[in-house]
Amino acid sequence: MLRPSGRGGLLALFWHVFQLPPLVAEAFTAAYRRVVPDSPVTFEPDKQGVDAYQPLLTRAADGMHEVGGFSTPEQLRFDWTQPYTRDELFDLMLTQGLLTRLEPDEQAAMLDGVGPAVDKAGGSVTMSGTTVAVVAVRTRRAAATAVTPAE
Repeated sequence: MLRPSGRGGLLALFWHVFQLPPLVAEAFTAAYRRVVPDSPVTFEPDKQGVDAYQPLLTRAADGMHEVGGFSTPEQLRFDWTQPYTRDELFDLMLTQGLLTRLEPDEQAAMLDGVGPAVDKAGGSVTMSGTTVAVVAVRTRRAAATAVTPAE
């Protein structure tokens, strides 16, 4: 929490990065390409994980540095694994990223595309994940940034 007095506190921006097992990742990619063929977002099953987030993490650290008033931002990483049943995985998938922006019928088509891969894996999967954070200590009040309204 950042203190209103202008000194102290910790700014921590964090993301949970999930890495689907290869068979499920391939099925997800194929389903996404089929359901949202005109999407500017592309998925590459072999390029999942934290590496895909690095530009975002760098941008967050650069923003903290530019606004001033913070120590040098650091990146932290916490790796974990979690087993998911088919239903648990589907519940999680519907809360993540681009799937939240799809219409209900598109979401259902995505799950229909991933389901056979989960079934082939025995009805459950163990997913790897990483929680990444960019953190900096507040050293003084950050400079106010002028915002010009869009015309």
